[in-house]
Amino acid sequence: MSSLFKIVLVAPDIPGNTGTIGRTCVALNLELILIHPLGFDISEKAVRRAGLDYWKHVKASEFKNFNDFLLAHKPDPDKLFFFSKKATQNYFSGKYQKDCYLIFGSETKGLPEELFEKYPDRFFSMPMYSEHVRSLNLANATTAVAYEALRQINF
Repeated sequence: MSSLFKIVLVAPDIPGNTGTIGRTCVALNLELILIHPLGFDISEKAVRRAGLDYWKHVKASEFKNFNDFLLAHKPDPDKLFFFSKKATQNYFSGKYQKDCYLIFGSETKGLPEELFEKYPDRFFSMPMYSEHVRSLNLANATTAVAYEALRQINF
């Protein structure tokens, strides 16, 4: 069975989050795309620990930068979904479809500003109602969005 959609992590910093997201990818049969620079070595124990014994089943690919990813995959811009706390559109309003790309930035920096400039209408956020929380955990946010995409595509 091929992946319904793909998860893209741009410059992730925390190996445990990437491992956890990898486990979600295995559970949903999704491809995980990692855009460098990574804040860790992909073979680090922390990645494997969070991914448990599932990491060997992750369909992962890596790209030197976002442009290399675009050149290799040639995605339709309407199938790119970027997630940021700075976005004004709620992620429930995204119209996810088969073969789309769910794109998340690093835990400390988010997504590069040039992506906001190039794809301003493709950015979505998750609601947060407390002023005490600056952001959601990357692995939790990615999993929530992945299940919403799955719900829209499959059900």
